[in-house]
Amino acid sequence: MEGLGTNVCNYIEYLFGNEAVKSYIDFLNREPVQYIRINTLKTTRERISSFFRSNFGIETENIPGMPAALKVMVKSDIISKSLEHVSGEFYIQGLSSMIPPLILSPNEDDIILDLCASPGSKTTGIGELMNNKGTLLANEIQMDRVRTLIFNVDRMNLVNTGILHFKGELLSKIYNNYFDKLLVDAPCSGLGIIQKRGEVGSWWNLDKCLNLGELQFKLLMSALKMVKEGGEIVYSTCTMSVEENEMVISKILSKFPVEVVDIELPVKSHPGITKYKEETINPQLEKARRILPWEADSDGFFIVKLKKTGTMDPSVPFNFKQGDLKLVNHRSKEVRDILKFLSDTFGIKEEVFSRYKYLKRSNDIFFVSEDWHDDNLSIFERIGTRLGKFDKRDELTFHTQAAQILHKEITNNIYEIKSDDELKKYINGGIIKKEVPLQQYVIKYRDYILGTAVGGSEGIKSRFPRSKRTQGIYLQ
Repeated sequence: MEGLGTNVCNYIEYLFGNEAVKSYIDFLNREPVQYIRINTLKTTRERISSFFRSNFGIETENIPGMPAALKVMVKSDIISKSLEHVSGEFYIQGLSSMIPPLILSPNEDDIILDLCASPGSKTTGIGELMNNKGTLLANEIQMDRVRTLIFNVDRMNLVNTGILHFKGELLSKIYNNYFDKLLVDAPCSGLGIIQKRGEVGSWWNLDKCLNLGELQFKLLMSALKMVKEGGEIVYSTCTMSVEENEMVISKILSKFPVEVVDIELPVKSHPGITKYKEETINPQLEKARRILPWEADSDGFFIVKLKKTGTMDPSVPFNFKQGDLKLVNHRSKEVRDILKFLSDTFGIKEEVFSRYKYLKRSNDIFFVSEDWHDDNLSIFERIGTRLGKFDKRDELTFHTQAAQILHKEITNNIYEIKSDDELKKYINGGIIKKEVPLQQYVIKYRDYILGTAVGGSEGIKSRFPRSKRTQGIYLQ
């Protein structure tokens, strides 16, 4: 029972048999397999696979049915320390965890909510599948996890995402019958991720599962009120307990206008459980899918897709001040001069700026995809990503996030890194000693833009974000 604990072993044996317990223990004692998800907004699977092989001697393997996934054949810490990882060309993520966004099947014109979003692996996966267009909202209840969510949204260069900080079960007091699609990757007891979180085996018990089941039910009820009639919800957990999965969905099916949708997964999986102890579970749960960790060589997961088939009574709405924030287009007098400055400085054509909306907030200006829309701007922690920041003289400094997103459109004031020493100075926030004119630059390394800088008499001063700076980056 090493690594599982008595309660977990007994539970797994009851559900799947004694051989499953042995298989899970064997799985826990193996070196975890490393998987990565390619950021299709920035690069390709073929390029990253070739890069790993030629620079690190690391072989990867494609995953059938998952065009953005790679399996790393020999786990290596170098991958997480590579500049490509820091720059958001890929996301290190469990294979099973990549699947819920695929089942959600988001489109560019959808309005989508990720209800329990941090750390952002599924949010960024959804944003990439939307091609950085449409309206994506990502909600997280814990403030420290909101910061992690924002960090990863920025790192992966999403510009179609608004970040919320609410209790998910109360968010239906703001949004009613609003979203086309919604992901509920619910908090759970983690029976499928003991390889990552060994402490689960020591505290896991059925009482905790039942308590979590109550929260999961409330989150799903809120989600159903928020999604449009005919809209779809994907519910997923990284646990295997029936109390947090089939029983929660069965209760939802008995109370609300909703049906289970057939789904197919790109990895081996099993139907949902419909016979459990003395409980009656809705037979529609056969359409749900269970991923067992020892079979997938990844996390254990439960995934089900629901369709809202009728109307529901809305929640009592919150009353809150809307504030005076507003999104404007590129022709607005509020941003016209700013965009002209960026166009003159970096050679970005006006047509490029027409693809976005803009929001001024304190000393920052943000930009978001042109079709992003929400009437409740004042409730967001962040909308889109930073275009730039105003200094004491009200002059704009171009932001690294914007430079990375607009990298294909920048033609002027590009400084290309000449050596490893210059690269180290830049990514650590230092100064590259060069005689250059007093002006702003974008910094290029190899074939992509790293970020921004300001030149002057001392040299080129890095504007690489503090959140991304690292002394541990591996330079091949």
